[in-house]
Amino acid sequence: MASVALPAISSYTALPRILVGGRFNSTSGLVGGGSLVRRSLPCLCSARKLRTFRAETPDVSKREREPMLPPYNVLITGSTKGIGYALAREFLKAGDNVLICSRSAERVESVLRDLRKEFGERVWGTVCDVREGKDVKALVSFAHETLGYIDIWINNAGSNAYSYKPLAETSDDDLMEVVTTNTLGLMICCREAINMMFDQPRGGHIFNIDGAGSDGRPTPRFAAYGATKRSVVHLTKSLQAELQMHEVKNVMVHNLSPGMVTTDLLMSGAITKQAKFFINILAEPPEVVAEYLVSSIRSIPGSQSMKPTYIRFLTGFKAYSQIFSRLAFGARRNRYLIED
Repeated sequence: MASVALPAISSYTALPRILVGGRFNSTSGLVGGGSLVRRSLPCLCSARKLRTFRAETPDVSKREREPMLPPYNVLITGSTKGIGYALAREFLKAGDNVLICSRSAERVESVLRDLRKEFGERVWGTVCDVREGKDVKALVSFAHETLGYIDIWINNAGSNAYSYKPLAETSDDDLMEVVTTNTLGLMICCREAINMMFDQPRGGHIFNIDGAGSDGRPTPRFAAYGATKRSVVHLTKSLQAELQMHEVKNVMVHNLSPGMVTTDLLMSGAITKQAKFFINILAEPPEVVAEYLVSSIRSIPGSQSMKPTYIRFLTGFKAYSQIFSRLAFGARRNRYLIED
């Protein structure tokens, strides 16, 4: 979900758009009896535990990584609807291999079937609740089994419990849903992604999606959501600092800002006049946002860069320009109507 408040003006410069095709991993995604979706999530890490990152292994942390060439192996959490689904389709259109996941087995199976009809067996899916460490560990094991490695891990899963009300009226269940998904779930995913990518010769890139409140602006009626999204930026910076401290050169964590996207989550809160005004001016369909974000994301491994990046679809300059244009156009239109 994105904010109806104006984003802070930044010095962000759009990254070049690079779309490159190539080979794809032909490993079968069928799991257990030919089913397209893994329905149970046993922890498969006991026989092959990922080695926990240790700073006391400088010979490993300082090793040179292999070049990261397309097609890329991409994992997206919360990717059966909204911007997550749009990102998955855009990566597939670019020729990459994609692993989708969601809490709902029915949604994963349905979306996976549709995507495979359109793009073939370059997409896999499994059930994962990011709030559960065992689920995320099983997700990593599934990625190893199907794709072998992950180049790009996008932490998109998030929740507002579809609740828009003052914090004083918010239930315990809704608070737990928002905080455990957006904060705890993100931390678990980052931990597992770093451990996975640290052991990969190609390394990897992790992208944490921000949302309303990430810039520090207030988010009345969804205060808990805004607070968790504010923590996304802090967590990303802290992880970047940790990786730098331990001289890890093959893993990087980035921020990804889709801006205002016309998803069910955003539209369900458009009940005030101000919210409707900003949504009408600034919100974009998921497909439009995903096209820009995916090309920008792919340009990072494409350039072999391991520098931290904050990719924004809706910059402050762009937002103010659209508002000014809309207001100016509206004023002219009203004058024409009066003159008529």
